[in-house]
Parts: sequence; structure tokens; C-alpha cells
Amino acid sequence: MTDNLSSKIDTEISTGINSEQLYGGTIKEPHAGELIKGKAVCITKDVVIIDIGYKSEGHVPIKEFLNEKGNPEVKVGDEIEALIENTDDEKGYLLLSKEKAGQMRLWNEIEDAYKTGKAVEGKIVQKIKAGFSVDLNGIIAFLPGSQLDIWPVNNPDQFINNTFMFKVLQYDRRKPNIVVSRKAVLEEERERHKQDTAQTLEDGKVVDGIVKNITNYGVFVDLGGIDGLLHITDISWGKTKHPSQIFKVGDKISAKVIKFNKEEKKVALGLKQMKPNPWDTASEKYKVGMKVAGKVVSMVDYGAFVEIEQGLEGLIHLSELSWVKIKHPSQKLKIGDEIEVNVLEIDSGNKKLSLSLKQLKPSPWDEIALKYPKGIKIKGIVKNIADYGIFIGIEEGVDGLAHISEISWKKIKHPSELFQKGQEVEAEVISIDKDKERLSLSIKRLQKDPWQEVEERYHAGMSINGRITNIANFGAFVELEDGLEGLIHISELTRGSKKGVNITVGDTVETEVLNVDPEEKKIGLGFKALISRGKKSEEQDVKAAGEETTA
Repeated sequence: MTDNLSSKIDTEISTGINSEQLYGGTIKEPHAGELIKGKAVCITKDVVIIDIGYKSEGHVPIKEFLNEKGNPEVKVGDEIEALIENTDDEKGYLLLSKEKAGQMRLWNEIEDAYKTGKAVEGKIVQKIKAGFSVDLNGIIAFLPGSQLDIWPVNNPDQFINNTFMFKVLQYDRRKPNIVVSRKAVLEEERERHKQDTAQTLEDGKVVDGIVKNITNYGVFVDLGGIDGLLHITDISWGKTKHPSQIFKVGDKISAKVIKFNKEEKKVALGLKQMKPNPWDTASEKYKVGMKVAGKVVSMVDYGAFVEIEQGLEGLIHLSELSWVKIKHPSQKLKIGDEIEVNVLEIDSGNKKLSLSLKQLKPSPWDEIALKYPKGIKIKGIVKNIADYGIFIGIEEGVDGLAHISEISWKKIKHPSELFQKGQEVEAEVISIDKDKERLSLSIKRLQKDPWQEVEERYHAGMSINGRITNIANFGAFVELEDGLEGLIHISELTRGSKKGVNITVGDTVETEVLNVDPEEKKIGLGFKALISRGKKSEEQDVKAAGEETTA
């Protein structure tokens, strides 16, 4: 090839034709660092000789053409782009580099992409600290983790060894350093999609989207550049505790556009609106007294909620869970139980459905009414003591109440004066109410009423001793016998006081019967004399004597 070029030059000299005329005015002086193109004219074991239209050929090392197996991937006639590395080779050849030409071409493309905003193709090759390495056809760039995607990425490994388009955020040839972003490409695409999507959205339209984010109050759905909000109240006709129980990020869903604000690009979505409201037909499907199947979905202190069908829940009130009294629904049910219930009441307008579990079984109070008729004597254990009486357990799940007025013939301030929990007692059944599930008992009626035949035992003018049980501003009560008291009027006490006789609770006194009224259960007494001091009175006398001595 060199001989051919020499002969051309010799011809030029002999004919008087100069080099510029010979090459059609195309020859210009090559410079180091310049990109040139030429054709492969010869391939040796060491180099590929390139004709670049200059008086000297260029040499490219053969190793730059070798593939993975070590075979050269070049043939005579191929057009080669190369970088001039040296123009002053001692043998007269130009030293060229195909690889460096490719590098320069890539850097030029990267610079152009940075200036114009065009995207470049690259392959994510590995995960590194704070991001990823991206191969841009031979040049390695850095992809920050925050620039990988528009959405948070849970599994970054899925992106490795995949090819994507990237925006060049910054570059520096000298270092060298390149920072790219896939997120910027996605955002640009998203903005284009946003405009397209906005043209298609309208109220009532069913749209497809991908769950982008989940919050306590709802789900954000990507509709194609525009986010729609599926509020928690519009997910289901039933109650939804948290959207994460139904959705996860990345789910593909279809929903109805409830409202689209074109100016603000805000979209309200509804999922439940794609199905009929179950309350609209509830009154037709479910009748009072009907037995239906359901699933326990939640519990509160006052009862359990049962889902009859999706979006239709009813309440079993605590009082309707069992014929036996229970304090909390968890004593009878647990969440997830599949049960049968009775429909007690249905109000579609207010979305209320009352259910009963106990109504599926016969009421034990029907049997109790027969088992414990009025007047029968029973034995039981004191289960609870209240201000107004004591509850007596008759049998499992059946308690009777002995009101404080039915505990004793004598007056008491609190039932605990006579009874304690766990104590066995006898009582008489005085009434039973099956509807209200109440069994009324009396303890005092097992004993004779002291007011019976009272006129035969007490008459006017009769003297009788008794103990002072209480002193009021109108007089003093005197216990004459168990459950029977009389009253000494304040006027009688005043006369005694004038004589130097002051009585207190616990004292034993002699009285005179003034009158007896069995209907009103009253006995009037007159004060005659103090017989003996009670314990408290004796302590007060001793204290008073001590104070006088000290004085």
C-alpha cells in the first residue's frame, strides 16, 4: 500500500500535478485528538491498516477488534472510525485508536444529551453504595438510589441487568464522572401521560390504575400521570379498618370516578360504587324472624357485629347473645366465628340490623316459671350485694333479687349488715317476670310478720321494756321485739330530759304503750324510766365524769 501511495506521488511530480489536485482538494493536515473515518485496507497479525485519504495510512492495534473468543471482528473494506493518537510515528504511520474514538463519540453523545435533555440508553449493572452503576455503552455512570424510580422501591435487585433510558444530570470528562436519572425520564413520561389522561377522565367513568401509596385514610392510585384518591369510606359498603387489609402497593385495580376537578387535576375514586348498596335491598331479602348465616367481624362492650353479606352488618346486643347473663360478648363468641342468627329488626333507612343468637333456642325462663312458682321456698348462694338488695344464685345463669325491703322485718341501712358473698340463704319466690327475666325473692317472709296479731300482744297502758335503736329529731325508736319497733315522741323525751334523764342509742328503757295501729304499723310509746345504759352511753358517762374531775 505504501508503494502505491509513493507511485501516486511520483506521478504527481512527473506530470506536474500537486497533491491537493490529486485528492480533489480533500487532504488536510491531521491532528492528534481528532476523529477521522477511513476504510480497512489490510489486516495483519498486529494491526489493521486504515486508508484515511492522507499520504500516510493509519494503524489500529488488532487487539481493539478482538471479540471474547480472541478472533478479530473486522474485514477489508469495513469503514472504521478512529481517534488520531499520534501524527509523528517514526515509521511514518498515523497511530489510531478505535476504542478511544468510541469513547469520544460516547462523551460527545453524553454532552449533547446533557445540553438537549435527550435520554440515553444504559444498563444497570450492579448495586453500589447510595445507588447503582450504569453502563452507557462502555462508559460507567452513577445512578443515585433516589433517582431510580418515581415511587419507593422495595426490591432494588429486580432492576439489575435491565436496560432503561436515563437523563444525564451532570458530567465531567476530566474526572471522569457522570450522574444519571431514570426518575427524570419517568416523570417526563408521566407528565405526557398526565395530559392524555386528563382528556379522558370524567365523572362516572370506570378507570384502571396502580396502587401508589397507602395511608390511614385511603389509597392513592396512579391513573397514568394523575393520582386518584380512593377514600377509606369508598372502599367497601362495609367497615374497613385500614386500607392495607385490602390493598398493597403495586396492585392493579379498577374504580369509578366519583368526582374529577379538571382545574386542580384532583380525582376522587370509588370502589364500592361499582357494586349495588346492599342496604337498598336489605328489607326485601331479610325479614323479621328469619334465620340467617353470618360471620363475627368485630366486638364491642355492648355486643358483637356480624356480617351477613359484604357491606351488610348487624348487631347482636349483649342481651341477645345468651339467655344466661354475660358481661362481654367474648364470653360467647370470637372474631371469625361463622354463626346462625335470628333477625329481630331491620331499618334500611338508618342502616340498622338487629340480630339475636339466643332466640334460636327456647327461653329457659319458660321452664323457670314452671320450676319456681310463686310461694315456693328455694336455697341459693349470695352472688352479689348492692345498696338495694342481694342477688341470689338459684341455678346456672339464673339469679333472683331479694330487695332490701324484703330482707328483714326490721329496718336495715345496707344488706351487708346481714349477709356476705358466698353465704347460703333461704328465700321465698314472690314473683317472676319471663319477659324481663326477673325473679323476685323474699327472705323476711320465711319468718312470721311481727305485726300480725300485734294488738293481741300490745295494748294501751301496757308497760314494756325495749332498747333504743335510733334517735331522730322527732323522737326515739325502741325495739320491742325482733322486727317490731315503737316510737317515743320528742315531747316524751323532753319531759324526761327536764327530770335529768337523757337517753342514747343502746339504752334499755321502760315505756308505756300509748296506742297501736297495725294498718300503719305504728306503736306510740311514752317514756317512763331509764333501766340501763348501753355500752356507748357508759363510755360517754365515764368521759364526762373524767372531764368534771379534771375541772
